[in-house]
Formats: sequence, C-alpha cells, structure tokens
Amino acid sequence: MLEGAKSIGAGAATIALAGAAIGIGNVFSSLIHAVARNPSLAKQLFGYAILGFALTEAIALFALMMAFLIPFVF
Repeated sequence: MLEGAKSIGAGAATIALAGAAIGIGNVFSSLIHAVARNPSLAKQLFGYAILGFALTEAIALFALMMAFLIPFVF
C-alpha cells in the first residue's frame, strides 16, 4: 500500500515538469514576439528572458528533486 502511494506521489510531482516545460516555451515565445515588435530592445529583453528561464527552471528542479525524494526517503 505504501509503495503504491509513493509511486503516485512521485508521478504527481513529475507533472510539474510538464508545466515548467510549457512555462519555458512561453518565456521564449514572448521573447520572439517582443523582439519582432521592437528589435532595438533585443539585448535588454534577452536578459529578462534568461531571468524568466532561470526562475522557471528552478521550479522544475525542485519538482524533480521531490520526485526523487518521495520514493527513497518517505
């Protein structure tokens, strides 16, 4: 019973990885649209996009860490 609950918990934690992938896609999609509208701000917008990518990727790494911790620690 406990092993099944661990597997379900780890699977639910990996759903956040799909959400992070969608978020990263949205960040760079918005970057492309913004640069297409105003190419002179490309350098500044790229810095903001990298910041958004890093924050979104941090959430994905936390979710991956939880997915690995659930089956082996709890």
